[in-house]
Amino acid sequence: MSAGTHTPQPGAAPLGRMIAAQAAFETRMLLRNGEQLLLTVIIPSLLLVLFSTVDIVDTGDGRAVDFLAPGVLALAVMSTAFTGQAIGTGFERRYGVLKRLGASPLPRWALMTAKTLSVLVTEVLQVALLTVIALALGWSPRGNPFSVLLLLLLGTAAFSGLGLLMAGTLRAEATLAAANLVFLLLLVGGGVIVPLERFPGAARAVLELLPISALSDGLRDVLQGGASVPWGAAAVLAVWAVLGLGAAARFFRWE
Repeated sequence: MSAGTHTPQPGAAPLGRMIAAQAAFETRMLLRNGEQLLLTVIIPSLLLVLFSTVDIVDTGDGRAVDFLAPGVLALAVMSTAFTGQAIGTGFERRYGVLKRLGASPLPRWALMTAKTLSVLVTEVLQVALLTVIALALGWSPRGNPFSVLLLLLLGTAAFSGLGLLMAGTLRAEATLAAANLVFLLLLVGGGVIVPLERFPGAARAVLELLPISALSDGLRDVLQGGASVPWGAAAVLAVWAVLGLGAAARFFRWE
């Protein structure tokens, strides 16, 4: 046996393995959090079932589930990429978790990549569950699945940027209150449950520029109307993604 065979070789693991491990950890923490499960799974599912089976809101011609399913999918993306990520990251920042992770061999950009992967994994589970529920309620989706994927990815990028911006600039308690308030306001005024046509013209013109409205209407154009790619909605989401991620990268405070 040659000398040095058992000599330790300390060092960081390969970058890809570190990102995968951190993403798996982030996903487990997210799925174990009761409050996050309420936002990401239970509330969207209940809204879909309730408003599809009870005639509470006039959703226009056709079955209610055909209008509601795309909006609830958009709500699920917002609940995970924006609300859940903002609250979770905000408290990690307050308790010094981000500061400690920033001093680890895992680069900061890789940490954000792991968080993004965790969001995407959670969204896949959400979309699968909500799709099964909607199909059981009689949903008949149409359109190109690649257009749906494009809109979901753009929506994730837009909401992730806004969530990280909020978590990295506000105190954790303020982030908790603000993220939940924004969630409720966009649920009501973002075209998720109530069609934007029900709002006055001036208010509607402003609401259509919100990321939740663009994502809801874009998914509805594809899944309900059979459109190819709703470029207007995609452009709105792309602008929000660039602005949100750019501002988060510029103003995020790790301590």
